[in-house]
Amino acid sequence: MTKRIIAIVFIFVCASVAWAILGGTIFSRTYDLNQVSGNRVASTWGTAQNQAPPRAAFEQVNIKNDASVENGKKIVRTVDETIDVPLLLDSSRIDVALALEHRQKGLLWYSTYTVNYGGVYSFHNPSDKEQAVTFTLTFPASQAIYDDLVFTVDEAPLTISDEKNAASGVAKIGAGKTATLKVGYHSHGLNEWRYSFGSAEVAQVRDFTLNMKTNFKDIDFPDNTLSPNEKHETAKGWELNWTFKNLVSGYQIAMVMPEKLQPGPLAGKISFFAPVSLFFFFFLMFIITTMRGIELHPMNYFFLATAFFAFHLLLAYLVDHVSIHAAFAISSVVSVFLVVSYLRLVIGIQFASREAAIAQFVYLVLFSYAFFLKGFTGLAITIGSVTTLFVVMQVTGRIRWAEKFSVKAAEAASQLS
Repeated sequence: MTKRIIAIVFIFVCASVAWAILGGTIFSRTYDLNQVSGNRVASTWGTAQNQAPPRAAFEQVNIKNDASVENGKKIVRTVDETIDVPLLLDSSRIDVALALEHRQKGLLWYSTYTVNYGGVYSFHNPSDKEQAVTFTLTFPASQAIYDDLVFTVDEAPLTISDEKNAASGVAKIGAGKTATLKVGYHSHGLNEWRYSFGSAEVAQVRDFTLNMKTNFKDIDFPDNTLSPNEKHETAKGWELNWTFKNLVSGYQIAMVMPEKLQPGPLAGKISFFAPVSLFFFFFLMFIITTMRGIELHPMNYFFLATAFFAFHLLLAYLVDHVSIHAAFAISSVVSVFLVVSYLRLVIGIQFASREAAIAQFVYLVLFSYAFFLKGFTGLAITIGSVTTLFVVMQVTGRIRWAEKFSVKAAEAASQLS
């Protein structure tokens, strides 16, 4: 009996080493290619976007005195100095629609999205005469496309000049007048969308309203960002509203796209956890066979361990080609079939299809599926482990283990003689 237990422990240790290697391989495949895959997604779809408000300014020529020393004499000349005079942003009315479209590359899903952006901004000309004002919209990302671009002042389209990651146009604004700039575009982004109030760390914004619509329910706001004033759930997502009369803040408005269940990291975690599942299965098989006097050789335990390993090996390489749920279901069916069909020959169909199949379903399938329950994995496994301990203690509480083992030893001695 002692030699049998040592042999089973040795098989368990070898299987644990194999799972550690498999788990490391999965994470290596996942993250070694992550940078390449991420760059490909960014190049074809776009990067995270951070939209800033447009700027408006006109050039003003000031005359100033420039003093210099020539031949020991102080000479003062008047020179013209051109400066940019910014127009005050009186109000902002912004509409944003975010549509999530997950894309898979390798063993990772990427949270890509489309954005429809529209903004109406009011600028006031503080000058006492008409000015040629340059309106500039800086795009939210350098790696992106901007389709159906709208750029008008008082409903008149502007002739757009392309700058580095920006578009600008010039319109004449009367003295003391207010101009309405309307901008809009359709674009693509990745992971998150932001709106900042300016380039300064702390900016002031007046009469501001931003309405956001999403086609997803699982909304999330990053740390150090502003929460919406109002939230209304819709059939497909949310309608969010930020309204400020006169705000001074260094925070931004932001939305993080929800992540899809990641097949690579999930398969890796399940593989690293596999020794726990096998331990419970071996423990239960040992208890049941000992109680019933069933002979189960260490080689039988070896083949059971390989059937468990087949589950994780199949899962690791199926997730590249089918959904994680389909891969999990296929791997579970294959592994259970291997165990049941094998123990049917070793012990019998009744034991294989009842005790062994149920134990494998609980400790391999259900324990592994607990990793799909984000935030409840540890609790689910703990409940299963404590329940198992309680059942085994109740069933084996009246067994005299010393007698059991002495009988086993006597049977083994008689067979040898």
